[in-house]
Amino acid sequence: MSKRIFVTGASGCIGHYLVEALIQNTRHELFLLVRDASKIKIDLTARSGITVIESDLREIEQHRELLSTIDCAILAATAWGGEGIQEVNVQSNLQLLSMLDPERVEQVIYFSTASILDRNNQLLPEAFTIGNDYLKSKYICYEKLAGLAIAPKITKLFPTLVIGGGERYPYSAVTTGIPEVARWAKLIRFFRADGSFHFIHAHDIAQVVRHFVDHPPKEKSFVVGNQKITVNQVFDELCFYRGLKPMLGFPLLLLADLVIFLFRIQMGEWDRFALRYRHFIHQNPISPATFGMENYCSTIEDVLKLSGVRRKR
Repeated sequence: MSKRIFVTGASGCIGHYLVEALIQNTRHELFLLVRDASKIKIDLTARSGITVIESDLREIEQHRELLSTIDCAILAATAWGGEGIQEVNVQSNLQLLSMLDPERVEQVIYFSTASILDRNNQLLPEAFTIGNDYLKSKYICYEKLAGLAIAPKITKLFPTLVIGGGERYPYSAVTTGIPEVARWAKLIRFFRADGSFHFIHAHDIAQVVRHFVDHPPKEKSFVVGNQKITVNQVFDELCFYRGLKPMLGFPLLLLADLVIFLFRIQMGEWDRFALRYRHFIHQNPISPATFGMENYCSTIEDVLKLSGVRRKR
């Protein structure tokens, strides 16, 4: 059965993979809200049933009539900084949700960030008290979702570190820095670091969302990521990929503390907290493999290859 799906954030990294997955693998009617349609690099003429709405999320009131006819809303748009961050990430999303018909809409898929969650998937207080404006806005919006009439139909996704980008896709912030880090492999092999995290490719996020569109989950909160990986595993796999032998290294965090002290480097409270917190890991992360599908990117080798880093033997 064809559904009417409203998508925000289609011009972003995750948005590109998401819209492409919906175009190629479903027959649903898509309504894509974007500020600048020229930034969409994928083929929107691949099939019928795709409508691009060039408008700002802060002007969502203009689309009240359309929103009342929507079966599924996917809210991926976000502001990363600037004066309008609270207006976009909080007020506009809440306003959009209020315009959906609670009797008609089947589900809402809302994108947050795993950075506002602790290791038990509960809200991390520091994300609000000392986090940057982006984290605070995501924290506030998450808290307000519970008070909405439509709350039982909202599926909340918390992506971990997002990998992605290429010729037809915008690069994620993390991916743009990977080739530069890889160039330092000869130095990195001399260091060790106590830390761990999850990552997920935008292609895999898109496959999870596509699955949820046709199979709405009973559970309503998910951390999206591969299984945790340690920083030392990353160092070792990077060295192997670049044809280098890892060495018994100097503790990187001790070096960081020394550099910060000697050069009087000014760090914000959140940066200092992150340096001490070290293990940004969560319970029961999901990926396409969770639902019987194949993961597109699940290893550091995959990450390096997809980020354009050349392998050396």
